[in-house]
Amino acid sequence: MNTKLLGSALIISGTALGAGMLAIPMVLAQFGLWYGTSLMIFICFGTTYAALLLLEASLKTGSGLGLNSIARKTLGKPGQVVTNLLLYALLICLLMAYILGAADLFAELSSIIGFSLSSQHSQIVFTLVSGIIIACGTGAVDKLNRALFFIMIASLAISLVILLPDIRFTNLTHAVSSDKTELIKTSTVLFTSFGFMVVIPSLVAYNHEADDKQLRNMVILGSMIPLICYLSWLFAVVGNLRPDQLGQFSNVSELILAFEDTSPWIGTILSVFTGLALLTSFFGVAMSLYNQNRDMFSQNRFVTYVLTFILPLVGALLAADQFLAVLSYAGIILVFLAVFIPLTMVYVIRRYGLEPMRYQAEGGKVMLLFSLGFGVFLIASQLL
Repeated sequence: MNTKLLGSALIISGTALGAGMLAIPMVLAQFGLWYGTSLMIFICFGTTYAALLLLEASLKTGSGLGLNSIARKTLGKPGQVVTNLLLYALLICLLMAYILGAADLFAELSSIIGFSLSSQHSQIVFTLVSGIIIACGTGAVDKLNRALFFIMIASLAISLVILLPDIRFTNLTHAVSSDKTELIKTSTVLFTSFGFMVVIPSLVAYNHEADDKQLRNMVILGSMIPLICYLSWLFAVVGNLRPDQLGQFSNVSELILAFEDTSPWIGTILSVFTGLALLTSFFGVAMSLYNQNRDMFSQNRFVTYVLTFILPLVGALLAADQFLAVLSYAGIILVFLAVFIPLTMVYVIRRYGLEPMRYQAEGGKVMLLFSLGFGVFLIASQLL
């Protein structure tokens, strides 16, 4: 795998490794390590296969197209409208969640270096400055994301090394809650934590010279890295925190503060780690929305910049302290956009034999039925 493809796999991983690193301990640790791990692996498998379906649709309709154009070519005008509505709702919700999480950390960092910024000012500064990087193009995002991603992984590794000696193994088998219904209800938040599919059309266009097998491996590698990081992080949280603390966090700062009894400076490392996790996710999602707006409206960079960032910023300013709620809403939308839409696209493509020589996701009809059942499971988890 060349450097460009590796960078693209890291964009996939970075897009997933954002809100999930913050949300997973808040919603999953209370159910214990075994059940949390099993559910996370199942969600990762279903999500990765849905991403491979979207990759198939992207390649068979013409590499370089945005989701708007792919939907038009496979689902017609009605399907294009529905896809665009779902995509905009999803990306705006995700950007709102990332802005809320990042601004909390940004305000804390500014206070450490002597500046006092309100939550609203932190959200505005973070969004507008980060948006400039997105407007510079996918290549710029790729290069910056590689550096940030390796620093983020190094921060995670250092954090795990510090926390490992204090892990209480009795905690790993202990579950504060044994309510399996409540556990299943966390499925859409976990699904959102692997929500990298929106970047696939942009990365297929960016890697136009790569063959189908390389792109497939890029998607699989990009999805495996978040799984390993999430499981390591969940292990550290469950092993270090008291059972009565699990499930009691409402924001990023509270989660980080809970670890400061272990080491007075681990809070700084975790702030760097969670901040970079949110930033890489923000880049991936914002890049998808920016390219979608370019594909749909065909405007210059300034107009596309305004269309991309103003609405999520306004939403974040109006949704203070609603990080997990916004992430949950995004999860419900993502089920339709990232499971049912690619599934329908691929069904149409295979039925009418479009580009049969291009990549086809493995498993045939059996796996298509699995993907349908996976989407139904995620919807049902919210109706329990």
